[in-house]
Amino acid sequence: MPGSFSIALTGLNADKVALDVVGNNLANLNTTGFKESSVSFHDLVSSLSGSSSSQVGAGVSAPDTQRQFLQGSIQLTGGAFDAAIQGSGFFIAKDTGGRTLYTRAGNFQLDANGNLVTATGEKVQGWSATAGVLDTTGGIGNIVIPQNSLQTPSATTQFTMNLNLNAAGVVGDTTGTFSAPIQVVDSLGATHTVTVTFTKTGANAWKYAVTVPGDELTGGTAGKPSSVATGNITFDASGQLKTPAAGSPIDVKIPGLIDGAKDLDISWNLYNAAGSSLLTQFANPSALSASSQDGIAAAQVTQVAVGDGGQIIAHFSDGTQQVVAQLALAAVSNPDSLVAIGNNNFEVGTDTATPAVGTAGTGGRGTIQAGALEASTVDIAQEFTNLIVYQRSYQANSRVITTLDEITQDLLALKR
Repeated sequence: MPGSFSIALTGLNADKVALDVVGNNLANLNTTGFKESSVSFHDLVSSLSGSSSSQVGAGVSAPDTQRQFLQGSIQLTGGAFDAAIQGSGFFIAKDTGGRTLYTRAGNFQLDANGNLVTATGEKVQGWSATAGVLDTTGGIGNIVIPQNSLQTPSATTQFTMNLNLNAAGVVGDTTGTFSAPIQVVDSLGATHTVTVTFTKTGANAWKYAVTVPGDELTGGTAGKPSSVATGNITFDASGQLKTPAAGSPIDVKIPGLIDGAKDLDISWNLYNAAGSSLLTQFANPSALSASSQDGIAAAQVTQVAVGDGGQIIAHFSDGTQQVVAQLALAAVSNPDSLVAIGNNNFEVGTDTATPAVGTAGTGGRGTIQAGALEASTVDIAQEFTNLIVYQRSYQANSRVITTLDEITQDLLALKR
């Protein structure tokens, strides 16, 4: 009889744990990146007494709880530092004690020192750019975001122009002249307009003149362009550039800038990397289709935000963008072995495989969606169903105890 009481008691204890798990799941219904837990029951079997047909169980063991790492729904938030993982993997963070933690919650923010941190203050790990260069092959560290900093300027060293000159243009007529401007940058980050003017001199032959505004050069005249380079170009019968030949860029020197910047020494590349001419001469109106230059103007950071893929991008006042950091992801082959320590964080357990750290979308790691968060995986309908089942089980086990109590009282009454 005492064994019967203990059997029912194991059922009560197991159902209480199951109800605790359901309560915890429901409590985290709205917790970002939360993964629900499930309960597994295992029976206890007493030793055999006689034949196997007389074997009687000893109740139920303390149930196992297991975290279910299912994909949560992705909810768009528009937050600058919000990030959601689609697929496997974990964000990596470090607490004040230096412990490495793993989380699916990507509701990040900046602290007073520009560190990217989790909602509870752990420092997010990844790679930060050094001198504008991002190297994701090295070790990870705290991600520090530049705040209200200036973009370091870089002087233009080369430029290109993709344009067509009108083969039907008439020498001495407006159709035989074409001008194309391009902005270049000096060593102080200031911009200057360089204008290239083409004038037809004969069949398949043009001359060019490169000028800058006179008031931008020492000794220049305001309102009068100052010439900094001149020369001739020719085309073949197919409208392709003939001279200068490939590998012979035009040297454009701009000395004596009035703002005190270094003299500019720029290469005007007439061919692309494959050796194809960027200048053509066909019987269409002269037109500039594209231009490029490698200078970087001085600019202020206006916004920093996480981009798709986990890159952290700084937006500058001149409209340019620069990658300043990259979020790291850790792939764990047996995530159910991770130990929850609160605040949406996990740490490795004794049986956890070594996490593999890398960028999103590589090595089996999921992708990162910017401006979004992963919702809790708790299914309220399923949890309410479990709640009913475990409650009925608890009631049934308590009924067993009351029944056994009544039987015991009847047994004791036999003595009277």
